[in-house]
Amino acid sequence: MTTPATRRTVLLASGAVALTVACGSEEGGTGTPSDTTEGAGTPGQELVPVADVPVGGGTVLGAQEIVVTQPEAGEFKAFSAICTHQRCLVSEVADGTINCPCHGSRFRIADGSVERGPATRPLPEERITVDGNTVRRA
Repeated sequence: MTTPATRRTVLLASGAVALTVACGSEEGGTGTPSDTTEGAGTPGQELVPVADVPVGGGTVLGAQEIVVTQPEAGEFKAFSAICTHQRCLVSEVADGTINCPCHGSRFRIADGSVERGPATRPLPEERITVDGNTVRRA
């Protein structure tokens, strides 16, 4: 026998749905697939040849969801390639910034900090090492 839904049940269910949707926003971005794989990958995994990362620029590695930058000659940094605004994949590195195509957020190549929003949080740093002529996961 099925009991009819009460007003209280409908309100509670609606609130649960609203909370679930809100968790996918910038400030509540936990539980998305990229969150569970952030920092994932095998230590020592080859990411990119050093020669493919221009000085003052960088390279977006979409499959690995990492962007590797070289702010100054011989200095390599890596960040998540997932924008902290609404989790789009960044598309390019140009003019000293890592750029998101979805809403125009820009992040500095030296530290991943926000240069221009709407993102309010920096790109998380990824651990890397340079082994000869190759950038690898640390």
